[in-house]
Amino acid sequence: MANTIDILDLNGKKVGTFDLADEVFGAVNEALLWEAVKQYRAAQRSGTHATKNKKLVSGAGKKLWRQKGTGRARVGSIRSPIWRHGGTVHGPQPRSYEYSFPKKKLLGALRSALAAKAADGKLTVVSNFDVKEAKTKSFRESLDKLHVEKTALLVENLSDNSKNFELASRNLKGVEVVAGNEVHPYHLLRYDRAIFSQAALERLQKSLKASAPKRQAEVA
Repeated sequence: MANTIDILDLNGKKVGTFDLADEVFGAVNEALLWEAVKQYRAAQRSGTHATKNKKLVSGAGKKLWRQKGTGRARVGSIRSPIWRHGGTVHGPQPRSYEYSFPKKKLLGALRSALAAKAADGKLTVVSNFDVKEAKTKSFRESLDKLHVEKTALLVENLSDNSKNFELASRNLKGVEVVAGNEVHPYHLLRYDRAIFSQAALERLQKSLKASAPKRQAEVA
């Protein structure tokens, strides 16, 4: 039997209830969450570190002295890696740290992140994010009524009608807006509270429930 969560309006008043499917909110896999966060953060790395090799360091390419007869060691260039200010051998070069992550594992991690938020009482569902005016102060007051004391992730099915909502929330410190089809386990774990619109959570739950393993659905 599914658990339920209250649906609130932007004034913090209860306007209904929402059924949380056990296939989505039934269990938390911490190992899977760790893998998902690790992959996400790896993909965010810029990878722009670079060192100069023998070809790139400054210095003339002229041979410093003749090959034989000086009693000194043979040397071909002042840019040699064994010399001070010479090139770096096998140093880091620009690269991408991104790697593929199985979609089934990502969806499983997303189910776990949602389950963890619900279990901690940090998941809030609002009927909608219909904001009449694009005023940050008014929207901040709405978040206060929803008991947002620290950071918050706002999830909505963004469209052309969401312009006021996006403008009113974009300057709030510690608040991020994410489209319902782009939410990632990292987002849910990074912010203290997750606030979903009813439509966004319905759509996401339907998708995650359909992709849940059959044995998990049977146990639920």
